[in-house]
Formats: sequence, C-alpha cells, structure tokens
Amino acid sequence: MATTKAGPGSVYVDAGQIEWEPTKFPGVPCKVLYRDPAGEAFTALFKFEPGARLPRHRHAGIEQSFVLTGSLVDADGACTAGNFVWRQAGSIHDAHSP
Repeated sequence: MATTKAGPGSVYVDAGQIEWEPTKFPGVPCKVLYRDPAGEAFTALFKFEPGARLPRHRHAGIEQSFVLTGSLVDADGACTAGNFVWRQAGSIHDAHSP
C-alpha cells in the first residue's frame, strides 16, 4: 500500500498510487485504503463499471458509501454523486450501478 507516515498518530495514504484490484464481482474493482488488523472492518474505494452488480449480501458491520460519480442503487433507493448512505449492521441488500 502506498503510505507515508507523518507522525506517531497519522498514516497518509496516496490512493492514486494504489492499483485497482479485481474483486470476485465482475466490473467492481477496489483499492483498500485501510484494514483493521483485529477485525473485518476496512475502508476501500470501489469502482462500479456501468451495469455492474453486487449480489444479495448481509453486512456484519455498518456499511458506509460515499458516491463520487454516477449512482449506487438498491431496493431502498439511489445514492447519487456527492451523497452518502450508510446501512446498519445485519442489513441485507443487493446493489448495482446503472
């Protein structure tokens, strides 16, 4: 991971230097920015190609999504560019990018 430590309490991540990695979902590569070494929590950038889909899944923890461009859609609604949505732990949904 492309990081630069700037002090005892900060880690700066140069996301532009991290390669997009494929996920098990076609058309949805990601860049992991942070991974909790003691658990399953992580922060990542996901890039949905037009029409890409995530199948129905359950979140063990809170899911937080900020959409930079386009939209992320599920049965509850659409999160559009510049907006944020979060889902409670245990929530179940599928999602896609039109």
